[in-house]
Amino acid sequence: MSIHIYNSLTRAKAALVPLKPGNVRMYVCGMTVYDYCHLGHARVLVVFDMVVRVLRSRGLDVEYVRNITDIDDKIIARAAEVGEPFEALTSRFIEAMHEDEALLNVLPPDVEPRATGYIREMIAMIETLEKKGFAYAAENGDVYFRVHQFPGYGTLSGRSLDSLLAGARVEKDEAKEDPLDFVLWKAAKPAEPQWPSPWGPGRPGWHIECSAMSRRCLGDSFDIHGGGMDLRFPHHENEIAQSEGTTGKKFVATWMHNGYVQIEQEKMSKSLGNFLTIREIVGESADRARTGEVIRFMILLSHYRSPLNFSHAGLSRARAGIERLYQVIHRCEGLARSPAEDISEDYHSRFDEALNDDFNTAAAIAVLFEIARDANRDLERGEKSLAAFRAFQLGELAQILGLLYQKPERFLGITGGINDEGFQEAAAAVESLIEQRAQARRDSDFEAADAIRGTLESRGVVLEDLPDGTTSWRQT
Repeated sequence: MSIHIYNSLTRAKAALVPLKPGNVRMYVCGMTVYDYCHLGHARVLVVFDMVVRVLRSRGLDVEYVRNITDIDDKIIARAAEVGEPFEALTSRFIEAMHEDEALLNVLPPDVEPRATGYIREMIAMIETLEKKGFAYAAENGDVYFRVHQFPGYGTLSGRSLDSLLAGARVEKDEAKEDPLDFVLWKAAKPAEPQWPSPWGPGRPGWHIECSAMSRRCLGDSFDIHGGGMDLRFPHHENEIAQSEGTTGKKFVATWMHNGYVQIEQEKMSKSLGNFLTIREIVGESADRARTGEVIRFMILLSHYRSPLNFSHAGLSRARAGIERLYQVIHRCEGLARSPAEDISEDYHSRFDEALNDDFNTAAAIAVLFEIARDANRDLERGEKSLAAFRAFQLGELAQILGLLYQKPERFLGITGGINDEGFQEAAAAVESLIEQRAQARRDSDFEAADAIRGTLESRGVVLEDLPDGTTSWRQT
């Protein structure tokens, strides 16, 4: 069964048919690096990393390009605010972004172009657009794109030119021919970064940057263009106009947009004071890698096109959920696996079916929980080899989503009698209490056993029990 993707342009699902058989070329709008990555960025990073992993798991050769915007109005304003050269500012936040990606287990894209490295390509596109009548130089030195000149403008966002014109505003100092026209090249202003061009010194507009970078890296036409829902208009709408106006070819076959992020049922916004960065959620604790995976898991629990509501309670539920999966793998470590033919449930096919349906990670993760449930039942029945094989399948399928990649003991904080973080001095005492509890259970003194367990829990110690005894313990 082929992968079907919801195309934002056609508003329908369709089978993915690569323009070049076996090869998928994908471009995703990346970060504008003037601040730390927030939850909205995290969702883009995780969603399209998942898409790449799934496509590659199907044997497709994926060329994944995710750009960095390292010059625009926000960057210039922030650099001026902190009194730092814009190059130093962007370099600092690019490094921070890569650190955040690692916490989320996001693989690096194959190509990560930076806008400032493609100024020449941007100028060449603008010159072509000008020759074709799509662009014009205004009296103020800026160069604009003629929106009315491009047929089909508004198709991606579902907006008509009349409705756009009704809501358009033109400032008094703008020299546009039409209120809907957008800037391709901005004339230089004092103390701002600038590059030479046929229209005088200046810098590119934001929209032309992605058109130039995607064209240089992937060609005139490619398979998938992705990004957040907030980019559909005007950014992606303008990309289509610029790119197809330049080449005369269809720009992108399939447009993918992930849904908005909400904080406690409200859209995340700095003005509302609910703006959360990845670093604020992860913190500086010793379990940063664990929390990073919990964030990734939380993001994948929702379908990528649905709104994602973040709450600390939801994050706690996600943590408990992924712990259940890790506990199964831990409980089955070291057990011999039974042959695959001993299992009748076709987990793989249902997992694949979910992802083939527009990357339905929520349904795919439901299959993972089903495997975990069945493995636990096997352990309770003493069918350890069968449980071990299910745990192997669980880890194998989860890897496709970029999950369950840590050592279970590390993620769960399980010591199993080995001194670990924060337990060096207390480990011997904990082990002694566990042995006392085991003896009480052997003596059928369950009241004493329960009292010892309560003492351990009051110290933040959680026991991992199997029918044949306590196998390990962990710190909460």
